[in-house]
Amino acid sequence: MQRRDFLRLTTGALSAGAFAHFIPGISNASSPAIIDPRQKKRLVIMFSPNGMVADGFWPKTEGPEFEMNSVLKPLEPFRDKTLVVHGICNKIRGDGDSHMRGISALLTSNELFPGNIVGGSDSPAGWSKGISIDQEIKNFLQSNDATRTRFGSLEFGVQVPNEANPWTRMVFAGPNEPIAPIDDPYAMYSKLYGKIEERENLLRVLNLIEKDFKRSADGFHPDDQQRLGKNAHRVHQMRNDLAADTTELNVAPVELSLDVANTNDNMPELAKMQMDLLVNSFENDLNRIATFQFNKSVSNARMNWLDVKEGHHSLSHLPDKDKAAQEKLTRINTWFAEQVAYLVKQLSETKEPGTDQPMIDNTLVLWTNELGHGNSHTLNNLPFVMVGGGFGFEMGKYTKVDRVSTDRVWLAIANAMGHNIETFGLPSLPKDGPITF
Repeated sequence: MQRRDFLRLTTGALSAGAFAHFIPGISNASSPAIIDPRQKKRLVIMFSPNGMVADGFWPKTEGPEFEMNSVLKPLEPFRDKTLVVHGICNKIRGDGDSHMRGISALLTSNELFPGNIVGGSDSPAGWSKGISIDQEIKNFLQSNDATRTRFGSLEFGVQVPNEANPWTRMVFAGPNEPIAPIDDPYAMYSKLYGKIEERENLLRVLNLIEKDFKRSADGFHPDDQQRLGKNAHRVHQMRNDLAADTTELNVAPVELSLDVANTNDNMPELAKMQMDLLVNSFENDLNRIATFQFNKSVSNARMNWLDVKEGHHSLSHLPDKDKAAQEKLTRINTWFAEQVAYLVKQLSETKEPGTDQPMIDNTLVLWTNELGHGNSHTLNNLPFVMVGGGFGFEMGKYTKVDRVSTDRVWLAIANAMGHNIETFGLPSLPKDGPITF
């Protein structure tokens, strides 16, 4: 077998995105803080598409006595650990339509490069100009021996189309470096627990590729040399990680249902499998960061199990006065809230290895969307729901803020995890510092 084919079979295609899935990553963080390894902090960012319903989501009263509206009812058992925030806005403008900027700028708080991908309106666009907050925090944690894990972060998906464009990517390792989520539970299981046979052969292949990079570098344009250098560094890191990997599992790998096809109608079962894998990865401390992406921006998934036959995106474009459409959208978004509740329940019932402490006490689950409202395509008042503990935020309430940009939320979360950065995202955004909840 050619070594290129061998490498593709064992680690994925030789590309920045593929290596970003496999290796813990390269730190671009500031000097690491001193962190108590016994206090694990974990972050999960969950995405659902096409905006939120006008009625049925936002509570009617502020404060700790807020009443969870119909969409949020599944989270009622966790109200003391739930923080609902109104007024978070994606203030990124420029290239791309609202759906593009809604997802690809969501976690980066940065503009999109000019590109040739044409959206529904506005100008064409390319990838984001910046790193996403999950990868920023991942790099910081990986730079510290006390918080380094095998993968650093894992990117889960459910029914994410096999398309590489700004509607399908929310995670970025850096400018122009999108990371694709893994939406096949069996592929994710293989990534987590698959045994690589002939380990020494793989190490020899990686050694040969490193030598190829060194021999080839002088013959490329300086721009290409820079890209080649990044991949060469990743191969070097991958070889070192593979050689040093002595991971011992705290618990056995989760058992997955067999032969669940990756199809639209199997979304509920696929989501459950992926969330079970996510919790299992935390139990074995394979990562401290996870993203969980349902479909994509402009998803037209059909929620047949909810007796909703129309595509989600098509329904989201109907006017608010269409009560039948609003009722179906409420059903859809309530189902997404049920998925958040399932994940929180699993984290609540799972103990930190060797302790009686629920894992949710050290985890923040954040659920959000690319749009505030579907038919208006607004990037204001994004639905932001946080559930968990251990981050120092005042949970158990509904609060309103005044047009706070997403970067201030990401700063607050980064700081809560020990990464004391002062700015993040587009440099021209107002520098008001992390938001206080």
